[in-house]
Amino acid sequence: MESFAEYILNEEDLIAKMEITYYLAKKKGIFFDKSIVFKTEIARNFLNYSKLGLDRNTILTACLLCNCKKINNSQDIESIHSYAKKGAIYLETLGFNKRFCRICEQVNRYSKSEPREKESDILELVDNFGGMLLNRPERIGFKPDEALVLLEYRNLKDNNNIYLQEFKEFISLMEEIKIHEMSNVTVLNKLVKIYNETGELTDFMKQIAYEYQPKIDKLLEKQIDIKSKEMFKKVDNPNRPLFSEETAKKIMSKINEEELAKVKE
Repeated sequence: MESFAEYILNEEDLIAKMEITYYLAKKKGIFFDKSIVFKTEIARNFLNYSKLGLDRNTILTACLLCNCKKINNSQDIESIHSYAKKGAIYLETLGFNKRFCRICEQVNRYSKSEPREKESDILELVDNFGGMLLNRPERIGFKPDEALVLLEYRNLKDNNNIYLQEFKEFISLMEEIKIHEMSNVTVLNKLVKIYNETGELTDFMKQIAYEYQPKIDKLLEKQIDIKSKEMFKKVDNPNRPLFSEETAKKIMSKINEEELAKVKE
């Protein structure tokens, strides 16, 4: 008899994986909500863009399960620091091997697990960046450019994430892609909009599967093709920063002023 780990890993269709995780959450009470689907969709698009040569099946499964022991909107520091480790322990009971569990544990750095797995750096990026785009009780969601600056200069300060530069370039590309040629709505803004306007988790999953993914895959593929052709026309610096130091300081200053204003309110 196959374990749950074998069952979900053998299913390579992402939407089917989401459904499996949904029913596991219903049965076992693990954490699985719209934010997990939202972040996993960002990871899926990043993998489509980056062609990193990593096992996407493992990464996307880990995206769905790495927060399984998270407590929604918890203000308890101990819980925040320990949920990834607790989740890894729980996932091992479901039949996942130690490496998969370590990938999930390293979604954040609180357990100080070393050495880091490459896949964990992707989980870390989408978990941090995706979370900042969404509204929380204490704040509204950040804009993508603000979230990128916070990701690099606050959340990942003094930490080496091997895919940070590539992720920044991916988000920059995503911000260039409009849903319609005459529209100012980017594909990231559209994803946030669907998230905010869809109440039920199952409805959100359907929207992603049948409305968002087919359209975005075509747009992203087209934009990647355009960028690839442009690269042959000019020599570029692959290590260039996405923002100048001056622009980054302005964005950080703006964010700090807004957060201070909210505290005073």
